[in-house]
Amino acid sequence: MVSTTPPARWPSTESALKQAGFRLTRPRKAILTVLSGAGESLTPEEVLEKAEPLCPGIGLVTVYRTLALLSDLGQIRRLHQEDRCLAYVAANLAHGHHVVCRRCRRAVEFPGSEDLGAVIGEVARQTGFLVDDHLLELMGICPDCQTTGRPPAGARRAK
Repeated sequence: MVSTTPPARWPSTESALKQAGFRLTRPRKAILTVLSGAGESLTPEEVLEKAEPLCPGIGLVTVYRTLALLSDLGQIRRLHQEDRCLAYVAANLAHGHHVVCRRCRRAVEFPGSEDLGAVIGEVARQTGFLVDDHLLELMGICPDCQTTGRPPAGARRAK
């Protein structure tokens, strides 16, 4: 069951949307509610499945467009995962990164750091690129999965 409690982020999200010339529509509210209440990263199809009860008639194209918009505005983060191309989580920090559990897909955000500045500078010097952005994502096994021995997300279970 998805909580219908509005995410605490709505005022900042609504402001970010308004500054970019958009509104916080019912489908966008449903998608934000789903991502804010999820304890794991979700694919667009999973977002659609969980948002449908909150916004009947919402379509997959709307989900994809909304996820792209909210990601571009920094309100959610796009995660690249081994077993799936893209998944999404709510962004709670202005500059944050995620560590993602390989088994249950739980994603935990941690603060970004300027410690990458030296690495980015060296890469730019060596390659000649003008580096203007980066993506840092760590993968591992969360404490719960370490103790329970849970199988990897998406693994087939014996019948």
